Amino acid sequence: MGEVAVMHSEPLQFECNDMKLIKEKDVYNLPLPERGYMEYGCQHYRRRCRIRAPCCNEIFDCRHCHNEAKNSINIDQKHRHDIPRHQVKQVICSLCGTEQEVQQNCTNCGVCMGKYFCETCKLFDDDVSKQQYHCSGCGICRTGGCENFFHCYKCGCCYSTLLKNSHPCVEGAMHHDCPVCFEYLFESVTDVTVLLCGHTIHKSCLNEMREHFQYACPLCSKSVCDMSKVWEKIDLEIAATPMPEPYLNKMVWILCNDCGENSHVQFHLVAQKCLNCKSYNTRQTRG
Repeated sequence: MGEVAVMHSEPLQFECNDMKLIKEKDVYNLPLPERGYMEYGCQHYRRRCRIRAPCCNEIFDCRHCHNEAKNSINIDQKHRHDIPRHQVKQVICSLCGTEQEVQQNCTNCGVCMGKYFCETCKLFDDDVSKQQYHCSGCGICRTGGCENFFHCYKCGCCYSTLLKNSHPCVEGAMHHDCPVCFEYLFESVTDVTVLLCGHTIHKSCLNEMREHFQYACPLCSKSVCDMSKVWEKIDLEIAATPMPEPYLNKMVWILCNDCGENSHVQFHLVAQKCLNCKSYNTRQTRG
């Protein structure tokens, strides 16, 4: 039995070595533009070049790496800044180290520095599974495939085609900070969602709000989803909670955050219901 084991182990070992040699040969036989594909880059992009920042003349893997480094709490506030992405003039090939003007293929070794390349945004990315495309309306590159998005010129940003005839238009909807984390939404790489009121917010921030039972837009206080089931539960709670004698006939004016109507209603410690849209998302304006 020992001989059989030896006889089987040796050919298997030779086979593994042969495969290794084949793979190494394949690498060397790759066309020049394909060398180093998906082997270089940073946490943000797979690419075969680095950029020289025109603002500080330093070299970084990408604009996000620059912005994270230059906006760190360790940097003096007066020196913090973002890179002007469209002003990048020079890139450095990751394979041969040649510094050159922005272009897709290295002038020295011929390698393709990014399968996706946008000359306008100076963007290189080997991971084309993101389905990058340049939106002339936004003036920057987006991901997800141009066939799946449309540019709303009133909102000033790209939305899913599913929202083309249903999203509420808010002028410059994306050109502000997320109301929760304060990151600038227009250039954010994190998923953004549109609320029923038309305001925009990071999807992850909205989920965090829901985890803390916050269901109103941080900007306008309108409900962020259908709350009818919740209102029904509040109806039952109010019916089961009679008010003390001194408050039985107390009337107050309320403003509905959802429909904007004023109502004169009976005061209750639990909540006040809008007479117009039946929402409990209201606030007392006067007694």
